[in-house]
Amino acid sequence: MNTTLKIRPAAVAGMFYSDSPTELAHDVDALLKAAAPARARPAPKALIVPHAGYVYSGLIAASAYAALAAARQTIRRVVLLGPTHRVALRGLALPLATGFATPLGTVALDTALAQALLDLPQVTQSDAPHALEHSLEVQLPFLQTALEDFTLLPLAVGDATMQEVAEVLDRVWGGPETLIVVSSDLSHYHAYAEAQRLDRATAGQIMALSPLSDFDQACGAIPVNGLISCARKHGLVPRLLALRNSGDSDAGDRARVVGYGAFAFGEASDDE
Repeated sequence: MNTTLKIRPAAVAGMFYSDSPTELAHDVDALLKAAAPARARPAPKALIVPHAGYVYSGLIAASAYAALAAARQTIRRVVLLGPTHRVALRGLALPLATGFATPLGTVALDTALAQALLDLPQVTQSDAPHALEHSLEVQLPFLQTALEDFTLLPLAVGDATMQEVAEVLDRVWGGPETLIVVSSDLSHYHAYAEAQRLDRATAGQIMALSPLSDFDQACGAIPVNGLISCARKHGLVPRLLALRNSGDSDAGDRARVVGYGAFAFGEASDDE
């Protein structure tokens, strides 16, 4: 492993979210407060969170991160998986960088845990899939605000099987100190009513722990399916936190929308 200190700079600050530290901190804090659950629940083990610009999907993402309040001091490691949008990739890629920067500061990467994955044939190391990728980056300001102190294991996911992703997740599953986050939007560029129909069906599959069939359902279908496989194995119960689309935001029109869902996976509560 390359041990040279190298920080990946924020690539989409000023586009997907504010590049002003003060404004970004205010925006994220306001979103988390607006999305705070009505009653406390045990913190989830895993989340599925959208990755669009905050004006479109920020409140939906916040509904997932607000669910971590009870584990703010417990979670010390975040395993973050997101699909690649710009670079073709076979398998999953870890970065060579040792930290990911946002306007809120730099998150240290868990290089020791990364090393423990490099014997898996589906895992490679490359900065290229991470350099301009937004699906992972946009989650970081929320994590930096919702948690106190944590290291990050970021995995860019390309062409991989459900089993290959699940094998990686099982290797880094850990205990309550480890949070799994899968970054994914849902349907893309359908009319508002059609997107609602499609996304309700996709949400139903996720809630049934039924693997998704294609990228039309979710751009992150591959890491979502890996999480579904692990959720079955570990007996986790999914919970739908929010389901909307860009047409529900003040910034979006309803002719061509992108769907967003937030899901939490954890142990069943007494009312489930």
